[in-house]
Amino acid sequence: MWAIKEHRDIKKACKKLPSSVVKKYELWKKIIVRHGPEKLREFPGFHDEKLMGKHAGERSSRLSLQHRVIYSVERGIVTVFVLEITPHKY
Repeated sequence: MWAIKEHRDIKKACKKLPSSVVKKYELWKKIIVRHGPEKLREFPGFHDEKLMGKHAGERSSRLSLQHRVIYSVERGIVTVFVLEITPHKY
């Protein structure tokens, strides 16, 4: 079993997001808890990828064309830290 720790601002951010994005985030969390972050790579809709630059060591999953969830994984205690849900800047 995996645990998810959300940044304290995530619940506040979810209130401002479209309901479709929040629903996909809830699905994302269920997949993580049951199967771990490696399972996300089997779902092409999430387009899970490793980030570079200032977000090196973190990962990103697509919740919609515009919104991404940025997270990091700590293997020592088997925890996923959700850092932010943000509109993707093109």
